[in-house]
This record gives sequence, structure tokens and C-alpha cells, in this order.
Amino acid sequence: MAEEFDLIADIRKDQGKGASRRLRHEGKVPAIIYGAGRPPRALTFDHNKVLKQLENESFYSSVLNIKVGGKSQAAIVKDIQRHPAKRQVMHMDFQRIVEDEVIRMNVPIHFLGEDVAVGVKEGGGKVSHLMTDVEVVCLPKDLPEYLDIDVSELELDALLYMSDLQLPEGVEIPALAQGDEANRPVVSIHVIKEIVIEEEEELAAGEVPVEGEEPAEEGEAPTEEGAGDEDSES
Repeated sequence: MAEEFDLIADIRKDQGKGASRRLRHEGKVPAIIYGAGRPPRALTFDHNKVLKQLENESFYSSVLNIKVGGKSQAAIVKDIQRHPAKRQVMHMDFQRIVEDEVIRMNVPIHFLGEDVAVGVKEGGGKVSHLMTDVEVVCLPKDLPEYLDIDVSELELDALLYMSDLQLPEGVEIPALAQGDEANRPVVSIHVIKEIVIEEEEELAAGEVPVEGEEPAEEGEAPTEEGAGDEDSES
């Protein structure tokens, strides 16, 4: 059963960069909701509560309930802007949804059977995730929290593709309609080769050539530029 997420929002009247900065200082997240043939509306959310919700992977691929006053609006998250250095959400975009209109959404991929995969157990390889999410098209009621792909039978140096993902009824991957070239690989198993670079034997003290100089031959002491020419100058 899909997890439900409730977000309590307030209407945001003041807009602009200055207003957004003030809201962030007050512990709020500025946001906007749009779509469903209605004008966009500026909102604010409690930052700490939003941050807690974002820890759940399902939040990003679920139908959310955004409550404003006594009304509730179904929506999906379309964009999250984060601070580059701080654990802070700067802005969020939401899209309203209606029951009978299809939506496009990126959902995470879950990899099953990695520990028992043939290429791991018998071939000594390691599983490499080439994709971690994929865009799907479906009605809101059919939106999956994630898609599974079983790698237990995957052999060494083999690949599984988007067409191998297990799709629930009513869910499609639009990229697959573009032909075989768009059927990207999702996961592979291969041996990771470790390149060991042997360290060169250290040269004995005094035998390390200085950059720009030729090493002295055996029995000959290195001379500085101009040495032995004292008599040539007067």
C-alpha cells in the first residue's frame, strides 16, 4: 500500500527574493503549486517538517496531500532546490493532479537478488547500477513508489535494460516507445580490475637528479653552472 504524505501549507502573499530570504530565516520553505488548469499559487511550508519528509524515498514518487486551510489538493513534487552547502531546502515546486489525467514521474529503481546473482556468486563480479530511477507515465492511482528489477540470474558481463523492469498494470516507460536505441541499460555485473602501480625503487641519497640537470656520470662530481670559469672574468 502506498504511503500517504500530508503537507500543511500557508498562502504566501509576499513574493520576490527578499521575501523568500525572510521566510527562510523564519524557518519556512517558499514554494509554488501549479497545473490542473488553475493559476499558480505561492505557498510556504515548515522547513523542519519538510526536511523530515524528504528523508523518505517514497516522498519523491508519491501523490502528496497539500492542505491549505480546510482544503486538500493532490499534487506531486516536480523540483526541489537545496542549498549547496547547508542542509536547507531553498524552494519547492509542486504540480496539481487530477484523477483522470496521466502524469509523468521519475520513480526509483530497486535491485533484487544482488547478493545471489550468478555473476557475483560464480563470476566474482560486482553489481553496477547504471540507472537509479526512470520516468514513467500513468494515472495518479497507478503511480508506483518504485520499480523492481531482479538481477539474481544476471551473469558476468551481462546487462539488464529498461525493458526488463517489472511494470505494474497501467504504468508505461515512455522512452521505450522511441525504439531500441532508447532502451538504456539499467544494471550490469562485471569484474572491477584494480591497477596496481609499483613504486620505483628509491634512488640513493645524492643520486636524485635535479630537474633541468643531467645526472653526473660515475666518478664525476656535478658542477654548478659557471663553476671553474672564475679566471675568465676579471
